[in-house]
Amino acid sequence: MMQGFVNSQYEAIIKIAVGHTNRELQMVDAIIDTGFTGFLSLPISIINGLQLPWYFRDFGTLGDGSEVIFDMYRAVVIWDGQTKVIDVAASEAEPLVGMSLLYGFKIEIEAIERGQVIIEALQ
Repeated sequence: MMQGFVNSQYEAIIKIAVGHTNRELQMVDAIIDTGFTGFLSLPISIINGLQLPWYFRDFGTLGDGSEVIFDMYRAVVIWDGQTKVIDVAASEAEPLVGMSLLYGFKIEIEAIERGQVIIEALQ
C-alpha cells in the first residue's frame, strides 16, 4: 500500500522514488493524472539531474487534443515496495503519475484539502 495526500489545489499527490539504475533514487512529489496513459512524466531538469538515459521519441495527445512529441527516458522506480523499470516522458509540467504505473491498483482519494490518498494492489 502507498499513501499520499490532496494538496491545496485539490490534486492527489504521492511521493515516488525515481532514479537511474545502480544510483541513488530521489523522492519526487507527483500528481496522479488518470488522463495520462503513460507511466511517469518529469520535467527535463529532474531528468537531467538524475542522469536518466534517453530511450526514444513518442507521440502523445494532450488534454486539449493537440499532438506533441515527447522525449522518453528510462528510469527505475520503487512502486509498492518493488523495483520497476519504466518509461518517463519529458515534460515541462509538474511530475505526473499515469495509468500505466497505476494499472492493477485501486486508488482511494478523500477529495478535500489534506485528504488521504491510498493506492493498493488489486487482489
